Amino acid sequence: MFIARFFLGFGIGPKSATVPIFAAESTPPRIRGALVMQWQMWTALGIMLGYAADLCFFKVVDRSGIIGLNWRLMMASAMLPALVVCCCVFMCPESPRWYMSKGRHYKAYQSMCKLRYNKVQAARDIYYMHTLLETENSSKQCRKNKFVEIITVPRNRRAMIASELLMFLQQVSRLLHPDAREQRIVVEAKDRQFCGVNIIAYYSSQIFLDGGFSQISALSASLGFGLINFVFAIPAIYTIDTFGRRNLLLTTYPFLSLFLFLTGFSFWIDAEKHSHARLGCIALGIYLFGIAYSPGEGPVPFTYSAEAYPLYVRAYGMSLATATNWFFNALLSITWPSMQTAFKPQGAFSWYATWNIIGFFLILILVPETKGKTLEELDYVFSVPTAEHAAFGLRQLRYFVKRYVLRQKEIRLEPNPDRGFDDDDEKGM
Repeated sequence: MFIARFFLGFGIGPKSATVPIFAAESTPPRIRGALVMQWQMWTALGIMLGYAADLCFFKVVDRSGIIGLNWRLMMASAMLPALVVCCCVFMCPESPRWYMSKGRHYKAYQSMCKLRYNKVQAARDIYYMHTLLETENSSKQCRKNKFVEIITVPRNRRAMIASELLMFLQQVSRLLHPDAREQRIVVEAKDRQFCGVNIIAYYSSQIFLDGGFSQISALSASLGFGLINFVFAIPAIYTIDTFGRRNLLLTTYPFLSLFLFLTGFSFWIDAEKHSHARLGCIALGIYLFGIAYSPGEGPVPFTYSAEAYPLYVRAYGMSLATATNWFFNALLSITWPSMQTAFKPQGAFSWYATWNIIGFFLILILVPETKGKTLEELDYVFSVPTAEHAAFGLRQLRYFVKRYVLRQKEIRLEPNPDRGFDDDDEKGM
């Protein structure tokens, strides 16, 4: 099992890095967020279908000479959608921006024609892309290693800080965001003592079990979470390009913290005297967390990371972001059991709830908005000094408190340094 999962990582890693980049480079600016986040939304659907497979195979009995047939069928069920996706990959055109970076302009035009409604739109976007890429190429520091330039070039460094921050915070927020196939093994391992499974699981179903659910009820509750995770990602298709990436994060992060506190504190309810209240509050906290997570921190980090970097270091930056995401993924999986033992569920959930509060302020001062800009125009957004953007974020926080808490309706927000004044700055936070 360990060897199989090790080699599975060789597919998951490149897939996580390339799919968001391909989507970001192939879509128009107005709907880029909606299309790039499809990767995350359909991943949520896959997790939900995984839970459905859990329930379908849960009561499969072992046959002669086969031990654990049910969880083996659960694991094998993931192969079918993977085969479908593998066949569909051959229908996708290559990224026009990748062709442009290699000087293959006619190939880029042919690819763009497949991605736009008519050839006039394709020619317009190719010309616009070529002009901005020429400007970018003339200003980049070609003498240095590209990984070094991510850190040394101020524009790239600001993109890296924002991207890495969101990837780190996504894993902190994904405490309750499960991998379906790992969760079903956790439930089976309660009886079968499956070696090493608890280390690689996210423990969603285990949390339900600890809360007093039966095994089948824990899987059913996890299916409910998977359904919520998918359904509430759908509104982000619209809001990620209208309300904005940054505003979605700033709106949902306080609720992520609140619902983690709710889930953790629910474990203080006496299991013997108020068992139904305890179970209900734990499930409510997890479900509300899923509702807040799905339209914000769920789809935004990969979308943001895929569009933040300039073309010549985009693959390097996205690879770094993906590596960061999976590194903290593994760290969370390894540390959760000992943390839950040392801090109890109340303290462990409160630890991650506190990180969400910290994340809110870090996003406020370090993450600029990227909606509505071409990938090339984002150079201007990330050219704004960090201190200036941080000052704007603090002004935005003061404006929100005065306008919506103290009800001072005459207050106006000073312009955003990266694009001038935008009404969305007043709507979001």
